[in-house]
Amino acid sequence: MPARKEVDGSTSVPAFYGSELRWKRENAGLTLQAIVDGIYYSPSYLSEIERGQRRMPLDMAVHVDRVLKTDGFFERRCEDVRKARMAGHAKYFEKVLEAEKHAEAIEEWCPTVIPGLLQTAVYARVMVLAAHPNASDAEVEERVNARLARARLFEDDHKRPEYWVILHESLLRNPILPPEEMAEQLERVAALARRRRIVTQVVPWNSGPYPLMLGTVMTMAFPDAPPLVYTESAYSGATIDDPALVKKYRKAYDRLRAAALPPEASLAVIEAAAEDFRNGKQAD
Repeated sequence: MPARKEVDGSTSVPAFYGSELRWKRENAGLTLQAIVDGIYYSPSYLSEIERGQRRMPLDMAVHVDRVLKTDGFFERRCEDVRKARMAGHAKYFEKVLEAEKHAEAIEEWCPTVIPGLLQTAVYARVMVLAAHPNASDAEVEERVNARLARARLFEDDHKRPEYWVILHESLLRNPILPPEEMAEQLERVAALARRRRIVTQVVPWNSGPYPLMLGTVMTMAFPDAPPLVYTESAYSGATIDDPALVKKYRKAYDRLRAAALPPEASLAVIEAAAEDFRNGKQAD
C-alpha cells in the first residue's frame, strides 16, 4: 500500500481545514467510514476534504462536529473555506468552480473570448482590466492567479476531465493583445490540443447562422450526479440544473459541434492564426 500523503495545512485555508479534520478524526480513533455513517456522503468525499481538495457542505460540517464533539468548530469555519476557495472569483461562479473539479466531461462554447481555463496570464489580465478598469493591482493579480489556477485540472492524469471547446474563428483574428502575446495565447490552446489534454473545434467565420449564437455555454457531466449547464454574461452567471433545459442546451451544443470544423482542421486553423501573429501577417 502506498504511503499516505500528508497534508500541509500551511499552504491554504482549505488545506488547514482538511488537516485539522484529519487530525481530529484520527485522534478520536475513527475511520472515514465511521464519520460519514448516517449522512449521504462517501468516505472518498470526506477524504478529498481532508486533503484540501473539496469544500465541506454545511450539513456535513454540522454532522462532523456532532460525531467528533468539536463544539461547532467545523461549522463555523465552513464560511472561511468557502471564501478562500472563491478568492479572485465572482460569487455567482462558486458552483461552477466546485463542480468542474469533479466533472468527467466539460464542454464549452466561447464565441468572443478565449475561455478562462485556456487563458495565458497576459490574456487573463487584459480581460480582467476590461471588466474591472478601476481594480487595484492587487485585485487584478488575485483574479488573474485564480483564473490560472483553474487550469491545473488539465495536469491531473488521474482525475482530468474530458474537455471539449468550440471557438469562433473571428476571435482567433481579434488582436486584443500585441501580436507576439496573441501568438502565445493561441499556441497555448494548440499545445493543449497536441498533448491531448483538450479537443478543439472552430466555427468558421463564414459559416452562416448556427446554434447558441447569443452567448457562452458550458456543460458539465459527472459520474455520480446530474449534468449542469452554466451560462455567463458580463457581470452575472447562471447555473442550470433543470433536466429539460439542460437537454435543450445539450442538443444545441451537439448541433453547434456539427457546424464546426473537425478537430484536426480546427487545430490547423488555430496554429495558422498563431503563426500569422508571430510573423506579422495577421489577416484582415
